[in-house]
Amino acid sequence: MANEAEIPPEEARSEPPIEDVPRHAPRRHRRWPWIVAAVIVLPIAVIALWTAIALNYSYSRGSRAGYVQKFSRKGWICKTYEGELAMVNVPGALQERWEFSVRDDSVAHVITTSMGQRVSLSYDQHVGVPTSCFGETQYFVTGVQVLGP
Repeated sequence: MANEAEIPPEEARSEPPIEDVPRHAPRRHRRWPWIVAAVIVLPIAVIALWTAIALNYSYSRGSRAGYVQKFSRKGWICKTYEGELAMVNVPGALQERWEFSVRDDSVAHVITTSMGQRVSLSYDQHVGVPTSCFGETQYFVTGVQVLGP
């Protein structure tokens, strides 16, 4: 008993053998939701960013004059105004046709009312728009000026 008095009370307790202690399996981190989210969300975010940049920054700006020969509203899901401008430099020469798109309804209304007259169309060229939902051409008309008959 003298030996038991010398052993401090913490050490006197017997610890259960290691085999009897229940072990929990190491926690597995589930990575597949993150991988699936990255595969789905990342391409959508890249395309959305690319579209926003392509539509907000124009490659060139200018104006063209001529006669609007064809103008219509097209598309299955995304309806856009598409038109064709006939440009004649010299009377009797072959005409050059220029295709354009219009996103603004008020500009489309002015073009519709001025068909058959000589007009000047102001446009922005947006290169690299990833879908034709915003227009079938690179040229988006932003303004119209009627020059006369």
